[in-house]
Amino acid sequence: MASRTVFRGPIFHVTSDQIVEPGGIQARRDTVRHQGSVVILAVDESQDEPRVLLVRQYRYPANDYLWELPAGRIDEGESEAAGAKRELREETGYSAAHWKRALFFYPSPGFLSETMALYLATGLKAGESHPDADELITTKFFPLSALVAKAAGGQLRDGKTIAGVLWAAQSLAGQKPGNGGE
Repeated sequence: MASRTVFRGPIFHVTSDQIVEPGGIQARRDTVRHQGSVVILAVDESQDEPRVLLVRQYRYPANDYLWELPAGRIDEGESEAAGAKRELREETGYSAAHWKRALFFYPSPGFLSETMALYLATGLKAGESHPDADELITTKFFPLSALVAKAAGGQLRDGKTIAGVLWAAQSLAGQKPGNGGE
């Protein structure tokens, strides 16, 4: 296998690799290399129906404002759990008493090495947010059932958010408030 870096930026780099796949196929694969991200499913269970905290921000590649679960890159030397706690605090101001790793997935494994670890955060406490200078973020809680309907109706367009909402709908059904994790 031959590999060369064809682009290096502050968040990811791109390699062009000549490889032999397990089935014997020789191919060139261009891959966006990323150290991984965390996604936070922050759930308020204080009411009859769980409410999920979303952030709204402009996404240049989509050329639109999207409602999403809070998320961000894992910093060098940082654990997933520490990154999740930091990102929730930075983007929303919230902290959580209970954390549970719920999902781990590749958002687009055809060309992207990034993995995403989705954490359920419960026992929320409001605080002051500290978004990055280039982030203009709005936050809002949505009833879980409304988000499931938005996902089914195509109004949620972010993959990690759809995955998190559908996981929550399946996993949190019938749970009593306060039983969200560790």
